[in-house]
Formats: sequence, C-alpha cells, structure tokens
Amino acid sequence: MKTSGANKSEAGASASERIDARIRELDDWRGKTLTSLRKTILDADPEIIEEWKWMGSPVWSRDGMIAVGNAHKDKVKLTFSHGASLPDPDKLFNNGLNGKVWRAIDVSEGEEIDANALKALVRAAIAYNRAKKKPARAKPAKAKG
Repeated sequence: MKTSGANKSEAGASASERIDARIRELDDWRGKTLTSLRKTILDADPEIIEEWKWMGSPVWSRDGMIAVGNAHKDKVKLTFSHGASLPDPDKLFNNGLNGKVWRAIDVSEGEEIDANALKALVRAAIAYNRAKKKPARAKPAKAKG
C-alpha cells in the first residue's frame, strides 16, 4: 500500500495516518467495520494508494479512484466511484442502484461483508480504471526527404 505524498495535512500527517486517526475516533462498531473494509481493500492489491479527501474521507485509488469510505451514525458506506460499470456477481452493492455512475455498499451494525467478494470488486474497479486510461499517442514519424 502506498500513500499519496500530495495528501499531507498541514500538520504533516499522511493520508494513512489521518485514516488511522479517524478510525480511532470511531470507538464503536463503525471503527471496527471501517478497519475491516480498509484491510480487505488494501489486501486486494499492494499498489493501492490511500488518500484523504473532501474534508475527512478515506479514499482508495489505483490508476484512478476506487472507493470512498465514510462512517455515518447508522452505517459505514463504501462508495465505488464507477460502481455502475463494475460486475457485482455477489450482489454487494445495496445503495445507488438506480444511478448511472456510482454504487455503494452500506454496512449496518452486525453485518459482515464477504472479504473475497469485496476483493474481487476492488480488482474489477482497478481493471476498469486501467481500461479507461488512454495510452499515450505515438508521435507521427517525420517524413524523410
């Protein structure tokens, strides 16, 4: 796992350190759930980058954004930025199903997410990000003459 150098706070904390601190603040089931989701996401690919965006949201990226994690009063929400384009054979997505771009997994207290299914979804998001990246255009050869 990498952390984006561009995500240093004014105090110098890395994105990963800020995520650690946020999880410590959540001293109930939401902190444990976010810890579990984070571990599963990071286990899916060693090149995933942790970022801290939008005034306090953990973000995981690889070749583009994968997902954003947020703790709410009654749930932990994991929003996939291109979820509508991802295969979800295990039916993890349970929110945003009518949207055209994002999809989310809302986890309530006592619920558990299938780690292997989540890893597959993260890997599908990475594959999607890679596929949408356009390769650099080759410069046309100069005519000899």
